[in-house]
Amino acid sequence: MPTKTIAAPLPGTFYRRPAPDQPPFKNEGDVIGIGDPVGLIEVMKTFTQVLAEEAGRISRFLVENEEPVMAGEPLYEVEV
Repeated sequence: MPTKTIAAPLPGTFYRRPAPDQPPFKNEGDVIGIGDPVGLIEVMKTFTQVLAEEAGRISRFLVENEEPVMAGEPLYEVEV
């Protein structure tokens, strides 16, 4: 299956969970559809959802929860 790398749309802190006490939006191996929430990026107390750009299966995350990211930095890979 071909794999596509999805990049961060903006710089900030990447969160895989909607809140610390909640499960991740998605895990490796999960099936996603276009527009599904995959995570959040926080910039100066403003949270922006990271939405799936491709339908497929998440093969792996390339950044950890609460890790700083730059715009264009790879976040996760999806098998399309």
